[in-house]
Amino acid sequence: MTGAGFVVLPDAASAVEVQAQLPWSAPQVVSHDSGRPWLVGRWLPGGVQVATAGPVRVAVIGICPVTATRLSELTVRVRTLADIDALAAALPGSCHLIASVDGQVRVQGSITGLHRIFHTQLNGRPVAADRADVLAAMTGAGIDERALAVRLACGGLVPPPLSEAPLWSGVSPLPPDHYLVLQDKQGRQARQIRWWQPPAPELPLAAGATALRDVLGTAMAGRAPATGRLSSDLSGGMDSTSLCFLAARTNPDLLTFRWGEAEAGNDDAAFAAHSIDHLDRAEHLVIPPADLPALFTDPATPIDTEEPYPFVRTAARTRHTAQLLADRGARRHLAGHGGDELFTPFPGYLHPLLRRRPATALRHVRGYAALKRWPLLHTLAALTRPGSQASWWHAQADHLTDPPSRKRRPSLGWGLWPLRAPAWVTSEAIETARASLRHTAAQAQPLATDLGQHQTLLAVRTAAPWYRLLARPFADAGVQLDSPFFDDRVIEAVLRVRPHEHAGPWHYKPLLAQAMRGIVPDTVLGRSTKGEFSDEASTGLRRNLPALLELFDESALAAHGLIDPAVLRTQLLAPQATNAMNIALEPLIGCETWLRAATRPTPTPATPPHPTPIRPTADRRTTDTHEPAP
Repeated sequence: MTGAGFVVLPDAASAVEVQAQLPWSAPQVVSHDSGRPWLVGRWLPGGVQVATAGPVRVAVIGICPVTATRLSELTVRVRTLADIDALAAALPGSCHLIASVDGQVRVQGSITGLHRIFHTQLNGRPVAADRADVLAAMTGAGIDERALAVRLACGGLVPPPLSEAPLWSGVSPLPPDHYLVLQDKQGRQARQIRWWQPPAPELPLAAGATALRDVLGTAMAGRAPATGRLSSDLSGGMDSTSLCFLAARTNPDLLTFRWGEAEAGNDDAAFAAHSIDHLDRAEHLVIPPADLPALFTDPATPIDTEEPYPFVRTAARTRHTAQLLADRGARRHLAGHGGDELFTPFPGYLHPLLRRRPATALRHVRGYAALKRWPLLHTLAALTRPGSQASWWHAQADHLTDPPSRKRRPSLGWGLWPLRAPAWVTSEAIETARASLRHTAAQAQPLATDLGQHQTLLAVRTAAPWYRLLARPFADAGVQLDSPFFDDRVIEAVLRVRPHEHAGPWHYKPLLAQAMRGIVPDTVLGRSTKGEFSDEASTGLRRNLPALLELFDESALAAHGLIDPAVLRTQLLAPQATNAMNIALEPLIGCETWLRAATRPTPTPATPPHPTPIRPTADRRTTDTHEPAP
């Protein structure tokens, strides 16, 4: 595992014994008011903000641009664990929030899943952590092969809540919209309580764009790292370009970065160049394709031991990028991740729209039929029969081995895409996955009563944990990856807008475009295209095919009876790889390298540079830091 991470302990005498089972040598410690260990782990200097008010202690870990004074003001108002609701709702950014209130402990992550919490029992006491593999190391937990079979059989695209299950036996996930009570005054332990609900989608587009502009402006004003430079992706797309222009207003020495285009049909370069002309005070770094590792380079290199890394094909390129940024002094790097999920609503919004405004809904359907060639009769039939969330999960189990679904069929149900098993997954793994899908059908609850909002939250909670893992290679190079569109307050601002007003076939991301009007050049805001990288992926796959074949010659997944290596080899050597095969290949490689790393002994992580223990005393009111942990 990597060096960064933390464990949350209850305010109990046994916590000292638990501390001895931590997977770090000489860990850093933050104590309860009682003096017993509360937060224990490894973080970089300034990685934890702590505010203290009598017997109340509040810790913030992550990206939270809040001053010590403001955090103290919020902490003084806390009397009970329930009071943390208001504190959490007032914090900007995306972070973990942990509270110790007169011997009681509350733990939560961000509402997107970008910052996660896991928990288990150790020596009869509940403990929580930000990493599942840390708890597995403490308890000696083994691999949960059922969860691994689900990931393989669903091609890596399984949505929440099933995707949120750890791959370690005995370790439980905390849903992002819940908090965990480790201990309360009644002696009850490890209770999960839902504290967050999506706001009603009632704002018209104009008012919603104004609110979003204000939220993004506030968020970006405090984004600069305490030391070093702020850098940002500048791909040429609307998402990253918006962040660049917002950041440049308060960071004149901004460093922008992008990968050069290898495909002639990719027009990212033209839009990026136009933006560069308007960011004349920033430094711009563009890396030509020839200077970058090819896609799928070094596929056998393990990335992480917590769970499979989702971006295998660009892993070598990501490590190269992170080091380039670090060499130029960058310590925090902005990325537009989350923009597609937030500003391109999935078509589920058409269901409630059909009930409330049927004429508007039909106009949208006709527009999609003309632009995206949706089959009109099929679409209308699906809109009149939305089904239930349980029926959607049952359908995925029933049709898991069906051929790929027809193109141009919109996702109008309670999922985002149909789940299909790759040909190389064994029948045993498929049956295991089917059982898990059906079990989920009996338990899953909608993320929102509005189907459009449910799909948006489903997309966000599917993607955010991927980018949580993407941040690890950056952290290894000393750069903190920052995705402001996954901020809790940004998510809420988007969810408040009427979905049908920032969706539809006529405009590209109209909510973001209107919010950024006057900040980002109109040429970029009027863009309706997206960069194309399929040829580059195919070239990289061909170049690294020998390494891929070697990786699966002695497959750990095959040894566990989860894949058929002969079928996989046939697929890899096929003259023309299908798009479905390419999509499923990346999570397959991630699962293979993860399983190998997770089942081999790992050394104790090295101590991070300049560790800074935080040991608040009884009269210490606030520890003010501004550089969160990776």
